[in-house]
Amino acid sequence: MEQIRDIKLGKHVIGVDSPTFIVAEMSGNHNMDFDRAAAIIRAAKEAGADAVKIQTYTADTITLDCDAPCFQITQGTLWDGITLHKLYETAYTPWEWQPELKKIAEGLGLEFFSSPFDFSSVDFLEEMGVPAYKVASFEITDIPLIRKIAEKGKPVILATGVARLADIELAVRTCREAGNEDIILLKCTSAYPTPYEDVNLRTIPNMQEAFGCVAGLSDHTMGSAVAGAGVALGARMVEKHLTLRRADGGTDSAFSMEPEEFRLMVDNIRKIEAALGRVTYGLTPKQEREREHSRSLFVARDIKAGEVFTPENLRSVRPAEGLHTMYYEEILGRKAAKDALLGTPMSWELVDFG
Repeated sequence: MEQIRDIKLGKHVIGVDSPTFIVAEMSGNHNMDFDRAAAIIRAAKEAGADAVKIQTYTADTITLDCDAPCFQITQGTLWDGITLHKLYETAYTPWEWQPELKKIAEGLGLEFFSSPFDFSSVDFLEEMGVPAYKVASFEITDIPLIRKIAEKGKPVILATGVARLADIELAVRTCREAGNEDIILLKCTSAYPTPYEDVNLRTIPNMQEAFGCVAGLSDHTMGSAVAGAGVALGARMVEKHLTLRRADGGTDSAFSMEPEEFRLMVDNIRKIEAALGRVTYGLTPKQEREREHSRSLFVARDIKAGEVFTPENLRSVRPAEGLHTMYYEEILGRKAAKDALLGTPMSWELVDFG
């Protein structure tokens, strides 16, 4: 497999051997309140996130104001019963907020970037100086948009929530043809919330190998178990939606994490990273000490010189001071070379080979 390149995103390096880059997605959880949006950014920092991501669109840049059947949401989602345009009117993040939100995030040491949804939003974000772009799942089929993003020369994060394999191949190829190799692929399932059985985390290492890209996870399940498992399987970016309180409502609140849940997820991911370690069969110093209590052969009854070793007077027990247990059958039936008391570690000096 070709070596997978590390990607520089702001102050962070994202690669197969780097710490997991953890992104808090605000989406529409600001509920059209700037102060709430700022509070979510502060909560993301306190919860241990590395970055905050928003979305840059208006209802008119992402869809049409049309009541035709195909513009109605009827796919069994949280938003069924309204049109796409009406949903996005309530979910979008006002563009005039975004430079100030970026300033707040960066002042806290967080990276701040966005998902653009049309050419004008790419231009807007480029003027803001974002360090990366995310292509949302439903835009992975928008090849002109991906090309324009890739040409900016910044990391491109591709969510694959509704992508077929051919869609991923085309999106990755488009980035590379534009001269951009800094691609991160996020395993994603576009269901809100996502049933666990639909996540298919085993795709993460396969995706990394198949496309030669850093792989990550955009997770819409409830809780943090899936995120932790994704990291164990090689995800080096994890994105989860963050809100202040699900009870406050909002377009994405039902499947978003609250700050204390996000903090627990981050803590667990860092523990998982430490536990993953490296491939080794060596023992730590503590394990070497513990090995002193493993099994070995001991004299189990007082014996006299000339007495035969039997299962009654020779046993495999803890600790490890005696001969290795592999010699048990070899010693049985032989005679003792000298007297030995119960509890004497077995040694070859005790065995008569005459």
